[in-house]
Amino acid sequence: MADKKVVFIAFAIEDERQRDFLKGQSLHPRAPYEFIDMSVKQAYDNDWKTKVRTRIRRSDGVIVLVSKNSLTSSGQKWEIQCAQEEGKPIRGIYAYSNDRTSLAGVTTYVWSDTNISGFIDSL
Repeated sequence: MADKKVVFIAFAIEDERQRDFLKGQSLHPRAPYEFIDMSVKQAYDNDWKTKVRTRIRRSDGVIVLVSKNSLTSSGQKWEIQCAQEEGKPIRGIYAYSNDRTSLAGVTTYVWSDTNISGFIDSL
């Protein structure tokens, strides 16, 4: 079996439950990927940014959970910018079925196994 793909998840802290649902999908024993994130509740300092950049560099791609909370999440915005600077493939996934928030520079798809696994398979 090939090495597991490493996927960084960028999300607003208010969407932590959705992140948990997404990470739960990687617990399936045949899942050929693992999710990592750098969720923090305290202020974002330079040490956090350095660690995030290192994790994003080690990732094969980035999934952005997009919601209305994304518009005010400075940490998530920075993670997206970092992923773009590092040239990582990015896939936006709508965090909620009734929220179609648009983020500049992020192409976003509905949450489905096909849209998530298809992105991961493409990495």
